[in-house]
Amino acid sequence: MEQRTVLVVLFEGVQSLDVTGPVEVFTGATHCLGDRAGGYAVRTASLDGTPVRTSSGLTLVPDHALTDVPAPHTLLVPGGTGTRPPDPELIDWLRAHGPRARRLVSVCTGALRLAEAGLLEGRRATTHWAYCAKLAKDHPGVEVDPDPIYVRDGHVATSAGVTAGIDLALALVEEDLGREVALTVARHLVVFLRRPGNQAQFSVQLAAQTARREPLREVQQWITEHPADDLSVDALAARARLSPRHFARAFQAETGLTPGKYVERVRIEHARRLLEDTSDGVEEISRACGYGTPEAMRRAFVKALGAAPAEYRRRFHPSPAPARRTGTPITPTRR
Repeated sequence: MEQRTVLVVLFEGVQSLDVTGPVEVFTGATHCLGDRAGGYAVRTASLDGTPVRTSSGLTLVPDHALTDVPAPHTLLVPGGTGTRPPDPELIDWLRAHGPRARRLVSVCTGALRLAEAGLLEGRRATTHWAYCAKLAKDHPGVEVDPDPIYVRDGHVATSAGVTAGIDLALALVEEDLGREVALTVARHLVVFLRRPGNQAQFSVQLAAQTARREPLREVQQWITEHPADDLSVDALAARARLSPRHFARAFQAETGLTPGKYVERVRIEHARRLLEDTSDGVEEISRACGYGTPEAMRRAFVKALGAAPAEYRRRFHPSPAPARRTGTPITPTRR
């Protein structure tokens, strides 16, 4: 099996986790293979080969200058404050050399760099939620999807902020080397193997702006803590001591979501956590989350996530570790 080269582009102000997260995944996959052929040769490079300072103050020493490296299998462009404003020299390099890579990958605002080089034109892409509007405004030829944690469009893959780069790297390892290798890496990094790519970038509590008025904040908290209760507008308005019409208007104005949409998202999020973290049956979870029946929960999951609860659990619930492992073990990350 051919060894795949992965070239990670470094620049001043790069986000360190955008670099080290995927690098740990790709190098961990290679360690898993042991003496077997395949895996990844991971290299880092800055424009002139000199060290760069990350946005957190760490210094990274590249392996090469970009002008000295051959076309890689996978070209990975991380994000960070260094993407704003763009570096014309780096954009020119990406424009000239990006099309030679067999796979283009960006993490976080690295998508802005790919777009500036014309490499996302006519493609669907995502980036960190705070920069999706900028990506769409500055590059109208890019179909920006602000919700998923990563997006694949042909040989181009873009991901949301920081940890989503790990999710995307694991998905690429699974595609290249198989599920068992990707699962082994995920276990050692203490992350789930597969967050579905269309999973929302952040939780409903973060997605909704916190209400300014205390009665509405209390209602938000009540919904989160009691997803199985009566969460109709009438019931919630009574808890807020407002009329149903006044409550619905005020809730949407202060959170950006209708009460019904907020309840729907809270229930989905609660059900996802139970599917991920427990062995409770789907029927039990559907009752605990206020759906009443498994069929109602299934419809909600298919609509929101594109997968039924059973499929979601298969993808996301960690399976027991195998009794034996092949290849060279990875030293567990200290946490």
